[in-house]
This record gives sequence, C-alpha cells and structure tokens, in this order.
Amino acid sequence: METLRITSLPAEKAQAAAIKRAERWEDGEEVPNVVNFEDRGRLRQLLTDRRMELLEQAIENLPESIRALAARLDRDVHDVHDDLHLLAEYDITYFEKDGRAKKPYVPYDTVRPEVEFGLGRDEGSESPATA
Repeated sequence: METLRITSLPAEKAQAAAIKRAERWEDGEEVPNVVNFEDRGRLRQLLTDRRMELLEQAIENLPESIRALAARLDRDVHDVHDDLHLLAEYDITYFEKDGRAKKPYVPYDTVRPEVEFGLGRDEGSESPATA
C-alpha cells in the first residue's frame, strides 16, 4: 500500500526524518513518500477542502479525464484543471496521456496530511510525523 505523507515540519526536522527514511530504505524497509512544507500556512493553502475532495475522488475511482473528474465533482473543468496542475507541482497528482486527453491520477492508496506541534518533544525521538 503506497502512502503519501504531507507534513509540516521545520527544515531541520524534515531533513533528519528524510535521512532516517533513507537509512530504513537502504535496510530494505518500506518507507512512505513524503512532501514537506516548512510553513503550515502553505500546507493549508494547498490542501483546501475542494482539493482534498478532488484527491479522494481521483484515488477512489480513477477518472478517464480532467473533464470527467470535474463532472463527477460538479465543478468547473478549468478550476479542476488548475487544481490538478498545482497538486502536480508537488508530485501529488500525475497525468497520463490518452490521445488528446490527459488522465489525472494519484499514485497513492492513501494521502495523509500531518501537522506536528507541541511542547516537550524529545528531539531524538521519532514521532509518526518524522518516521
């Protein structure tokens, strides 16, 4: 099962987590794909309710085209097109050419947004958001 974790961690924590994932991968373990935003505000701007609904629909039922996905969501095709291309800039969505049409797809079974905050965290411990 492929999971994409979308995290919001400071650069130092994100880098340390990436190194740990690489070490685990070298040891033959399965590790999640991660997209990190240092700024929680940027994460919230990207993952609006409409874009999360779009991702959910694209994962649950592979759309034949951008137009078909827009119709399923009852949204303007240009808005869906723009959302899909924005998500593609972060390697969350992808496109497959099908003649003249572009078939959008999400190559993950699960997309998991995660935001970590709190006091007293041990810098050396590994939390779910840094695993």
